[in-house]
Amino acid sequence: MEGTFSIRSFKFLLILLALNSYINFSSAGRQIAPQTSTEFIRTSCSSTTYPKLCFESLSTHASLIQTSPQLLAHAALNVTLSTAKSTSAMMVTLSKSHGLQPREVEAMQDCVEVLRDTIDELRNSISEMGQIKGSNFGLIINDIQTWVSAALTDESTCSDGFQGNNMNGNVKTSVRTKILTIAHLTSNALALVNNYASFHG
Repeated sequence: MEGTFSIRSFKFLLILLALNSYINFSSAGRQIAPQTSTEFIRTSCSSTTYPKLCFESLSTHASLIQTSPQLLAHAALNVTLSTAKSTSAMMVTLSKSHGLQPREVEAMQDCVEVLRDTIDELRNSISEMGQIKGSNFGLIINDIQTWVSAALTDESTCSDGFQGNNMNGNVKTSVRTKILTIAHLTSNALALVNNYASFHG
């Protein structure tokens, strides 16, 4: 009788332990799930030239990106486009400021023109990213890589326009900092597009 009781108690204890493990495992799964996409972004960004900027700019989109290399590259292009548009608008306003030298206004206007090209190229890339299918993957990825590379060249051209000692120090620093941020974001986006291409291939 006592032996039967002990066996029953032991079986009951095993059932309780199994239930407890299942509950803890399920709970842990729910807690880890959001971090998985964040860790995916962190790992992917580690292969870019500017990993800290990459992670900071994309981690807020983790729930949309999940663990998809395509969605990650798409998000990187969108973040870069948004930054380019806001910087272009800022420079249009700045170019109309009083007290700027003619050389500074000219460089600012040239830069706005170049950024317009950058914005178009990024928009084309984003549009094409949404059109990718198995049959046309290689062709479209090549187009995207070409456009993003061209955007990177445009940004470098814009930054070069603010070199020299005949520029207002504050204006030059402000503009070049903004352009440098766009260039770094573009570089990261290109790296993530390349990663997506190699992952798919």
